[in-house]
Amino acid sequence: MRAARLIRMALLLQSTPGLTAAELARELEISERTVIRDVQALQAAGVPVHSARGRAGGYRLAPGHRTRLTTLHPSEAETLYLSGLPTALRDLGLSDAAGTARLKLSATLLPSLREAADSSTRRFHLDAPAWFREPSAPELLPDLARALWADRAVEFAYARPGSGPGPVRRVEPYGLVLKAGVWYLVGRLPGRTGYRTFRADRITALGTPPDGVFTRAPAFDLAAYWQEHSARFALTLLRATVTLRLTPEGLRRLPAVTDRGAAERALAAAPPPAPDGRVTLALAVESEEVAFAELSSLGAEAEVLAPPTLRTRFARQARALAGLYPDEDHGPPPRTGTGQR
Repeated sequence: MRAARLIRMALLLQSTPGLTAAELARELEISERTVIRDVQALQAAGVPVHSARGRAGGYRLAPGHRTRLTTLHPSEAETLYLSGLPTALRDLGLSDAAGTARLKLSATLLPSLREAADSSTRRFHLDAPAWFREPSAPELLPDLARALWADRAVEFAYARPGSGPGPVRRVEPYGLVLKAGVWYLVGRLPGRTGYRTFRADRITALGTPPDGVFTRAPAFDLAAYWQEHSARFALTLLRATVTLRLTPEGLRRLPAVTDRGAAERALAAAPPPAPDGRVTLALAVESEEVAFAELSSLGAEAEVLAPPTLRTRFARQARALAGLYPDEDHGPPPRTGTGQR
């Protein structure tokens, strides 16, 4: 977003005067031409950015100038007020702090910008939990968040599905992630390499040992880790393979009824269509049970070729449906019961 980039550029010039266009381009990951346009935009907004040539040149702010949010455009102030999820802040025990921060931000804005920022909260609301799921925050989540902020190790027991809590372990917390209404803790076991992910609602008996302060690995990137972890986790769920023959309409609808990534990989690896336009492909699925539920919605647009057990199940369903919906050209089904003559 350009507004955020302009703010970052002004703060960079405030903290490091004399940055060249090439240095700003490298820091902001943009072209030098874009740097020039952004500098002009800052100047138009009233930020006194000056440039100088030569060995001591570069871009600088006017002496004594400090960047303030009063130079924001109304739409930029609105965007700032959209940052953060209200439910996530509440779950983490940060609602009061977030409210105080917004009040302080409002106090620094011009009256016109305060109105623009307040209007965004009346028009937009970010709701993290998925549909058909009652959101619930783990009771220990605020304690995990406090340990996370303080870089303090925690000790807890972890209950896996179908079993009671396991042994108490020590974990160095590196991040909390909210995914579809479920909180996850990303941490590292002391003395071990790599990071592990724990569902926060399965953490019990949380404690913070007095000697728990640790030094975070500076290279750890929570967003990058979560993206990679999510991709690996999704692949582990796909434990079975189904061979399908799909019509063109079935091909079009496949990504909407099953795992989109699995569907895209199956479509990319599929051979060219047969003369009748149908395509045979191998689709990775979670299980035959899940495949039956997902592929049933495609109806006659998909034919299951393998495994035989799943094909038999679809054949049985087809016969049952044919009995419920007979061809009208052959008349209604025979009547049954005591009233039949």
